[in-house]
Amino acid sequence: MALNTETEGVIKYQLHHTMNKLPNYACINAINAWRKILITLNLLGQDPNRYAGYGFGNISQRLNAQEFIITGTQTGNLASLKTADFCVVTQAQPEQNRIYALGETQPSSEALTHASIYAQNPAIQSIIHVHSPEIWRNTHKLQLHFTPANIPYGSVQMAHAVTKLFNQYIQQPEAIFSLLGHEDGIVACASTLANAGGLLIQKLAKTLEIEYDLV
Repeated sequence: MALNTETEGVIKYQLHHTMNKLPNYACINAINAWRKILITLNLLGQDPNRYAGYGFGNISQRLNAQEFIITGTQTGNLASLKTADFCVVTQAQPEQNRIYALGETQPSSEALTHASIYAQNPAIQSIIHVHSPEIWRNTHKLQLHFTPANIPYGSVQMAHAVTKLFNQYIQQPEAIFSLLGHEDGIVACASTLANAGGLLIQKLAKTLEIEYDLV
């Protein structure tokens, strides 16, 4: 078991990671399907001209009350992911800035934020985090909820901000909100991946309507 912390752009939390194959109940098919759609829409992936060349965007699905499967860190450059490119978060302690995970790769840098969202509502089964400049810059016009601009990604402060957001504004498992402290960061959560993906596509379409009106 390794204890690891990494710098800006990758992992910020304390990671207790066990190198092992994923459990048989961790299915990757639906995640890969939606990942391909999001890559096509430039909402997820890796581009040398964006974010200092780091991969961006990640997807997770709840496996049970405590565990969830999530795409591995810096896998955005891969067109399709194999089981070895995923990780299972077995326990999360946002208040201690700590993640316990197993897999043949380490979990996404946003794993702590995903864990915080799952903790808000047991009906939340899927989370998609993308980078959409269009949606992000129209956060207020779209009347999206958001975490403050001074809250960095993958941090204990972000975990607190997510909890506050759900406590004050978000009552349903289907939700979409902006991370104003994380450039272009948008999160959608829902009871299914299809519902979360649908929320993102609907907001992107609405954003394009708004921006076409300004041309």
